[in-house]
Amino acid sequence: MTRFITILSIATRTGFILSAALLALGTANAAGDAAAGQAKSAVCAACHGADGKALVPNYPNLAGQHASYISKQLTDYRDGNRVNALMTGQAANLTDEDILDLAAYYSSMDPIPGVAVEENLALGESIYRGGITSEGVAACIACHGPAGEGNPAAAYPLLAGQNVQYTIDQLTLWRAGERSNDPNNMMSSLSHRLTDTEIAAVANYIQGLYSAAN
Repeated sequence: MTRFITILSIATRTGFILSAALLALGTANAAGDAAAGQAKSAVCAACHGADGKALVPNYPNLAGQHASYISKQLTDYRDGNRVNALMTGQAANLTDEDILDLAAYYSSMDPIPGVAVEENLALGESIYRGGITSEGVAACIACHGPAGEGNPAAAYPLLAGQNVQYTIDQLTLWRAGERSNDPNNMMSSLSHRLTDTEIAAVANYIQGLYSAAN
């Protein structure tokens, strides 16, 4: 009888853990309402544009960005896992539903194509596609794809067409340890091996990438 009770207890706990995991997975994959997100996006448009194209180059373009990535970033801003003087305040009062709706809205837009300049394009392409073996820097293509399409299942962002200055700013923040909300500290560990010149080059290459989603 004691053995039966023990087995039943283990089975109950296992079932509870499995149910909790499935519930968490369902929550993570929850989809927002793009129409509701559009209605909630008026404040966002002041910086990110009505069409998801940032009004200044040190803000990110949001059009076509994966909903999973936008949801994570807004949640991290709200919960203090990513800090920015402007965005922390904007996200402070967002509900989970608000975040999902905004993410659905921006991800439903067509991505914004960009143009790279020739000056450091070859260096940027070399880093993006092949990394820097001597410094232990992995190729960006491994996570973000050959056309900068990212990976929505892993919440890796779409990079194609992203503003040069925004990308430079984020890589510099990771390198300085001032941003650390990436999975497994991956971006932080890679960016501290990049020079300013290399960061600028890969940012330029990224802006000129053309995703198949564009």
